[in-house]
Amino acid sequence: MKNIKLIVLALTVFGFTACDQKEKPEAENSTAETEKQLTVLLVLTSHDQLGDTDEKTGFWVEEFAAPYYALLDEGVIITVASPKGGKAPIDPRSKSEASQTEATKRFNGDKTAQQLIENTVKLEGIKAADFDAVFYPGGHGPLWDLAESTTSIALIEAFNKQDKPMAFVCHAPAVLKEVKNPEGEPLVKGKKVTGFTNTEEEAVQLTDIVPFLVENMLKENGGIYSKGDNWSVHVVKDGNLITGQNPASSKLAAELLLKQLKQNNS
Repeated sequence: MKNIKLIVLALTVFGFTACDQKEKPEAENSTAETEKQLTVLLVLTSHDQLGDTDEKTGFWVEEFAAPYYALLDEGVIITVASPKGGKAPIDPRSKSEASQTEATKRFNGDKTAQQLIENTVKLEGIKAADFDAVFYPGGHGPLWDLAESTTSIALIEAFNKQDKPMAFVCHAPAVLKEVKNPEGEPLVKGKKVTGFTNTEEEAVQLTDIVPFLVENMLKENGGIYSKGDNWSVHVVKDGNLITGQNPASSKLAAELLLKQLKQNNS
């Protein structure tokens, strides 16, 4: 009789153990399923004419490629949009050998990324509520279209109202020109910011071609502007606003954006 009781007890313990082992994977799967995948919107220019010259412009490849891969490699879902949709123009000078980086070389061999550039989503209809953050690469193009785009202005104001991370690199801070904060004042007023410097614009000999200088605009709108040496990495973060001075600052700006995203979703 004693032996029978021991056998029953052993079977009961084994049964509980087996059930517990079956339940654990289900719990782990449930946790994985509820883990949110981050989404970021990248906004490119649709403008390809460099002022009144016969030269072409657009977005700067490094300023797209560096943040794109920094985010993609961390599993972020990326949507690429532009004012007109369709093919976003690349500034020809950003394809020069002197402008190549590890990120641009990767882009040059990446058919998937190139297809995103060929088939950008039209900015109209994009909602800030559908994304966790937004990143604007530069190039001179944004000075002519995105800086004046009511669609872009409203979108940035929506991201800001929702307190979501926003990054703007090189000439992209130009798109903040008409953006307002909830009080109706310039978004950059009283905020620490940076962007393409006057001396960098002089170095590329486009001071008299661009419609306005990024550095001057940020200062005139009340931004607390800072800068590093020409072409040096310089990124500034103030709350949910991240700005980078030039192409070399693109990767760090993306890394700060990603860090903020992870903190917001932890």
